[in-house]
Order: sequence, then C-alpha cells, then structure tokens
Amino acid sequence: MGFSGCGSHKAQTGGNSDGVAAVTKLENDTVKADLANDKTFYEKVLADDWTGGDSGGTWFTKAEVLKMMDDPEHNKTNSEKISELKVRAYGNNTAVATYKDTYDSLIKGEHRTRTVIATDTFVKTGGEWKAVAGHASQAK
Repeated sequence: MGFSGCGSHKAQTGGNSDGVAAVTKLENDTVKADLANDKTFYEKVLADDWTGGDSGGTWFTKAEVLKMMDDPEHNKTNSEKISELKVRAYGNNTAVATYKDTYDSLIKGEHRTRTVIATDTFVKTGGEWKAVAGHASQAK
C-alpha cells in the first residue's frame, strides 16, 4: 500500500469474510487516495510503524510517505489500476492482500510507468484495520 498501490477488483475471499471485505475496501480506496493525493487517508490507514518497499528497491516509513505527499510537484499519481486482487484473512485480526498494480506516477521527481506485483499486510487493532507492511516488485 502506498502511492501507487491499489484498485477496484473483486477479491477472492478466505477466512473471515468481514475482514476480507474491509481490506478489499481499503485497497480500492487507496487508488482514490493516490489519485487525489489524499494525505489524511494515509494518516488514518497506515500504522505508525508501517514500512513499505517499492519496486525501485527503497524502503519507506509512514513519516516519509506523508512528507512526500506534501510535495505533489515531485510526488503524484497520474493514473493507476489494479488487477488480480486477492485478500485472505487469518483469524479476526490479520489479512494479506496481493495484486498487480499498473501506474503512471512521479516519485521523488522520478517518472515511473510500470506494472508491479504487490503484497500488503493488515492488522485489526482498536477496531480498525491498519496497513503494517507492504512490498512491490516490478512485474515481468
């Protein structure tokens, strides 16, 4: 989960259907947040200790992502679409989402147009689902 990371496709379910539905909605809402540069979405959804690895080989923290969003001249999503979204819940408080993400973005001033395969891990804490980790690798 991150700047260019989610979309609107039906998820394959497994385990807790409420958790699958909630995480599927978060993944769908992420595309909207990316396109709108919606910093408040990430403030709410990313756990304070979230880390994400991007397809360029860089790790980011929540604080770094939020700071980047303050600079839309060098960090913005022009287009984004996901496919093959699958969400699996484990028990009542853990879920993993996998998907392909095709995007056109500017990240730290670098223009990227690519498709990645991604994994996001979520934990339900205090009654809310939070992204705790994410990773993307360039697809072949």
